[in-house]
Amino acid sequence: MQTLYDAVGGMDGLVRLAHAWHERVLADEVVSHAFSHGFHPDHTQRLAAYWAEALGGPGWADGNESSVVFMHSGNGEHHEMDRRAIECFDAALDDVGLAGALKTALHDYFAWATTVSMARYHGSKDQVPQGMGIPRWSWDGLQDAAEL
Repeated sequence: MQTLYDAVGGMDGLVRLAHAWHERVLADEVVSHAFSHGFHPDHTQRLAAYWAEALGGPGWADGNESSVVFMHSGNGEHHEMDRRAIECFDAALDDVGLAGALKTALHDYFAWATTVSMARYHGSKDQVPQGMGIPRWSWDGLQDAAEL
């Protein structure tokens, strides 16, 4: 079966999606706050590479799940920001022309990653365990859920 990574168009497709999402969140009055203190100059490329591993593509060389979750932790709960980030992602899916089952699978992945994986340690960055692997997502949803 084709991976989500392949279906989205590999790294080129994920870079387009990451760029479209990043443009949308920077324009959003609520979500843009997360980037108000700056961001890595290669954020879009790094995000696409992280998504690539999560969606069945090549491994991400710049970190692991712990490093990503750490960046998103210790900021308290932010349900409105999460909801709007997901809305921006859904709009970015439209921006790059993704539809049907692929759009649904990618939406489900991003919504889960935003509201579950990245939201687990909202109280403190110190709670984030070291060495977590990047969760894998397929057409059927989360794979290897027992590892989380």
